[in-house]
Amino acid sequence: MTHTPPGPHRAHPFAHLHRRVLESPVGLGWNRGREIELMHRAMGFAALGFVTLVPLLVVVAAADPVSAEGFARWLGQGLGVSRESEQQVEELFGVPGQALQRTTAFGLAALVVFGLTFGSAVQTGYEKVWDLPTARWHTMWRHVVWLGLLIFFLVVFFNLPEPDSFWVNAVTTAGDLLGTVLFFWVSQHLLLGGRVRWRALLPGAVATALSLLGLRVFSQLVFSPLIASNTVTFGPFGTVLVIQSWLVGVGVVVYGGALAGRLVHEELTRRKLLRAIEHDVL
Repeated sequence: MTHTPPGPHRAHPFAHLHRRVLESPVGLGWNRGREIELMHRAMGFAALGFVTLVPLLVVVAAADPVSAEGFARWLGQGLGVSRESEQQVEELFGVPGQALQRTTAFGLAALVVFGLTFGSAVQTGYEKVWDLPTARWHTMWRHVVWLGLLIFFLVVFFNLPEPDSFWVNAVTTAGDLLGTVLFFWVSQHLLLGGRVRWRALLPGAVATALSLLGLRVFSQLVFSPLIASNTVTFGPFGTVLVIQSWLVGVGVVVYGGALAGRLVHEELTRRKLLRAIEHDVL
């Protein structure tokens, strides 16, 4: 009795399923994410954000006339942590007044330069998402405008009144969501230098805003107890680890949201072309 080995024409039983998965939105998103090195860029986002952007925001928050609690309050609201965990964050960043008093004009100028470096990194990530070449050096003024826009957005966002009822909370959440969509919509258009149409950028802004809302819920469930437990185990360094992990999540959301928006735009464009072809045939 002879056994005939399978020939090369025989397909693997899971080959069709594997192809379908690769051609699905999830498969396309996974492959695009690997191409742009999504996790690597998210980790760079977290590192640059903590080293270059956070010191600038500490000074800006300390100078905020509305909130006297400084950057720790901003970060606590962004994380959505409990009051106990927020106190650990406040101990990490110190007293707001001291940060403002000890900052010189030269130091503030250096912080602004570092903040512009962060803006350049975000621009590069958006360019990779849309397969665009690196912008020329004379477009660096966009980083200045974007940094000012970011600071304005954070000041407004974190100084909104605390909701005292369900309906006020619902309206406030809807307003936060709409403002976040507008910010990331404008941010993409500004940093990409208008090389991508407004309509194409809108799905990415919506995806980023919704993902940030989901990240905040995740932070309340996971990062808040982690801050309390890590502080007991590792001291202030444990709080830094949690904040860095949260910033990595924000980086994934910022770049991943833009990538998801591009995939949605391409799918809508494909369907529109198919409808146009079918209309012409009929």
